[in-house]
Amino acid sequence: MFEGFTEFDITTTGTTIHGRRGGDGPPVLLLHGIPETHLMWHRVAPALAERHTVVATDLRGYGDSGTPPSTPDHAPYAMREIARDQVEVMRALGFDRFGVVGHDRGARCAYRMALDHPAAVDRLAVLDIVPTGEAFGRADMDFSLGYWVWSFLAAPAPVPERLIAGAPETFVDHMLDSWSDAPDAFPAAVRAEYAARFRDPATVHAICEEYRAAATLDHRHDEADRGTNRIACPVLALWSATGAVAAWYDPLEIWRTWADDVRGAALPCGHFLPEEAPAETARHLLDFLG
Repeated sequence: MFEGFTEFDITTTGTTIHGRRGGDGPPVLLLHGIPETHLMWHRVAPALAERHTVVATDLRGYGDSGTPPSTPDHAPYAMREIARDQVEVMRALGFDRFGVVGHDRGARCAYRMALDHPAAVDRLAVLDIVPTGEAFGRADMDFSLGYWVWSFLAAPAPVPERLIAGAPETFVDHMLDSWSDAPDAFPAAVRAEYAARFRDPATVHAICEEYRAAATLDHRHDEADRGTNRIACPVLALWSATGAVAAWYDPLEIWRTWADDVRGAALPCGHFLPEEAPAETARHLLDFLG
């Protein structure tokens, strides 16, 4: 897994970010979602590394990255701060401009990075999301029931933290099994690694703070940018053909209200595109990244 990649830990303004680097060529940053770590790219990163310098990191609060203290307004876990971490990591590695590919929470970091740091991002790929402001603005009964994790993790501390502590494996297995079309897509060792992270109270609190920030600061930042601050670079949107994004939204129409150059497609898999459909995901990314 990640053969030929080297691990690193880089100190940013707000924390320490863990990741791996491999390959050679134009740089691309890979950002994971919940309940995963950078390991979710283990089937895609080697294919991209044949043409690109690939950097895969753990977001602030996840995996082996830091879990800095939060504040009453949750600002340390807003995507604006999480995106700043990642820009600083890429600069520390010698890359002032790069492509970024994000899945789930990582995709929310990625598009915020493109909005806040347009000089740094030359191509943006977002996997199985619409912007946070769009999701909350269009929320209905289907959203409330299907995306209940958004409300649960955003509930006041320490309620979700304490409940998850009682059965972390149950919570992680629910996400992996109910959001995927192929629960066997996650090797036992990788699934165990994901679950192990949710046994750490600091990690769980950080992730809850990120969801609390999503429902407050991230939503406000999106609304402030709506119609005025557009994504300047080309955008690739990929999504699950069988999941909530396909059922509830027209993803391309939504992303075209945020950027001029948008393309994309639905993939025949569940929510975890890089793990359930790695070959097709890699093919789309390689074509897009050039």
